[in-house]
Amino acid sequence: QVQLVESGGGLVQAGGSLRLSCAVSGRTFGNYAMGWFRQAPGKEREFVAAITWSGGSTIYTDSMKGRFTISRDNAKNTVYLQMNSLKPEDTAVYYCAARYGSVRGAQVDYNYWGQGTQVTVSS
Repeated sequence: QVQLVESGGGLVQAGGSLRLSCAVSGRTFGNYAMGWFRQAPGKEREFVAAITWSGGSTIYTDSMKGRFTISRDNAKNTVYLQMNSLKPEDTAVYYCAARYGSVRGAQVDYNYWGQGTQVTVSS
């Protein structure tokens, strides 16, 4: 079993930055690809970014590419999402997720999920 705990969410003004963290425990972190997803009020959960177990490859949703950066520190069993130039439309609950194997962009491919952390961007 893999446990994921997100942190780092909060309230920020438009144009600001936040760094989300996801601490992973329970299994060998290095074997898992990690993803970030988000769900805005009244909308379906959507893919944000994902990273391979080695950190050597990443994928992003086009609208977030260039503003968001996913990274991981396997020594700390932690994955990060650096979010810059935040917009009010980035307001959502952000979830991290893990899957054993290669990186994927579909939430159905992820086996383990955190409880989410709220990000609110004010205009």
